[in-house]
Amino acid sequence: MGVCYTRRMMTQSKAARLKADGRFWLTLNGRNFLGSGRVELLQRIRENGSISKAAKAMKMSYKAAWDTVDAMNSAWGSPLVESGPGGSRLTAEAERLIAAFQKAEARHAAFMLKLTAGL
Repeated sequence: MGVCYTRRMMTQSKAARLKADGRFWLTLNGRNFLGSGRVELLQRIRENGSISKAAKAMKMSYKAAWDTVDAMNSAWGSPLVESGPGGSRLTAEAERLIAAFQKAEARHAAFMLKLTAGL
């Protein structure tokens, strides 16, 4: 009886630590398109007006940031970030995507909390 009680206590303790977890991505044509890191990069570009400064703020290389922006622009089919002599800026389409992502991510987080509550 003591062993059964101990096992039940251990199981309850482990269950209290269980948590449902999952990353949230928006996909486009079956490929990951927009996730939290990419949204952060877009937001940093908005704040800094520069891909280079955004990359520095995120401790990533300029090339990695530029490649990410280029990949998003190409996948979307129209620019999300426009660059020129005065720096870089987000397009209205990028702003709409960020808002849609944040809304969907919040719903995903709420779902994950409910799922964890049922464990």
